[in-house]
Amino acid sequence: MAMIADKCEDIQVTVVDLNAERVDGWNSDDLPVFEPGLTEIVLRRRGKNLFFTTAVKDGIREADVIFISVNTPTKTSGVGAGKAADLRYVESCARQIAEVGGGDKIVVEKSTVPVRTAHSVQEILSSAENGHSYQVISNPEFLAEGTAMKDLEKPDRVLVGGTVTPEGRAAVDVIASIYAQWVPQERIIKTNLWSSELSKLTANAFLAQRVSSINSISALCEATGADVDEVSHAIGADSRIGPKFLKSSVGFGGSCFQKDILNLTYLCEHFGLPEIAEYWTKVVEMNDLQKKRFVTRMIDAMFNTVSGKKIAVLGYAFKKDTNDVRESPAIDVCRYLLDETAELRVYDPKVEPETILSTLGTKEGEDSVSICKDPYEACEGSHAIAVLTEWDEFNDLDFAKIHAQMEQPAFLFDGRNVLDLKALEEIGFRTYGIGKG
Repeated sequence: MAMIADKCEDIQVTVVDLNAERVDGWNSDDLPVFEPGLTEIVLRRRGKNLFFTTAVKDGIREADVIFISVNTPTKTSGVGAGKAADLRYVESCARQIAEVGGGDKIVVEKSTVPVRTAHSVQEILSSAENGHSYQVISNPEFLAEGTAMKDLEKPDRVLVGGTVTPEGRAAVDVIASIYAQWVPQERIIKTNLWSSELSKLTANAFLAQRVSSINSISALCEATGADVDEVSHAIGADSRIGPKFLKSSVGFGGSCFQKDILNLTYLCEHFGLPEIAEYWTKVVEMNDLQKKRFVTRMIDAMFNTVSGKKIAVLGYAFKKDTNDVRESPAIDVCRYLLDETAELRVYDPKVEPETILSTLGTKEGEDSVSICKDPYEACEGSHAIAVLTEWDEFNDLDFAKIHAQMEQPAFLFDGRNVLDLKALEEIGFRTYGIGKG
């Protein structure tokens, strides 16, 4: 929404939320979300054509276009638990829009939703009997945390789906015209509703599949002596494959990949396609295996035990340039290590200590977890280092100084393949990368 406000100064964008604390954060100089470039845009447009408020009903009543951008987590109970998307927040938004009214409106699904969710939203809106007309549009967001502002400013494509009716096509044109103020027309794709909804799930599934595929090869590389980075480079040079998302690591994370794949498998099961569901389930299973393999390798290397040993965990966010820890591989790796009674010393430049502790279900100083103010504090006196997020600052550390302050022999496990392992070995580290035989 901030990008629309920045690129379309003639459009008033009002972001509404029931959480007053969150709204206060968006109205402050310390935004609740860390994303490179976001603060600058918000500060540039806030109070001009970008507003944040808890006046939800007023926002609905005054809007011509309403974007539904709420969480769609995986269900934890009931039918489809563990796979299906929980659409309670989407439904709640639809019911509130129907209740408030305020004239004819275009309602846009921005959240990632299962196929045919728009039908449910339309049914709720049509049942209002308030005399207003509603057109439901699917406009999924294709962006990556850490590069979101760049992705929004110069998107590969903008997808807008609507009903195959004159009214639906007109609504699609309205939404497309917003993006056309800064996105080339050839990158704006218009589809039907169901194709748009499914495209988002499929895109994330395909990207996650590539990560799991190269991670499966990393295991073979470790067993044979091959180098996964060299394999990735070689196959990525094939124009039919390409180099993107072939970086082997401890595993993928974030709010979308796992959730969307599980949702896709549930849809396949629902429509009587168990073999297809099983295929996509393997992508998630491989991701879980990669995290377990990483910890198992740590244990094997460190004389078959990490019990009572201090492990410096560098990075906790699921990727660099974000403070988001949702489905971060670091969470599972840390839990596995705690199960082995290791002592963890965790550092991340953007993730709040409270977030780290809450995701591990512990408190500062309890269960052998300490939060450190910098990497050097985390590494001092440690038996091993586990790099779990590819923060740029980790490449600039004085590893000679770090090595001298660690217990010997000093181990380093690079879960992101971002460090020069050969140089670290020359310092004295015993190094282990992903897919390095």
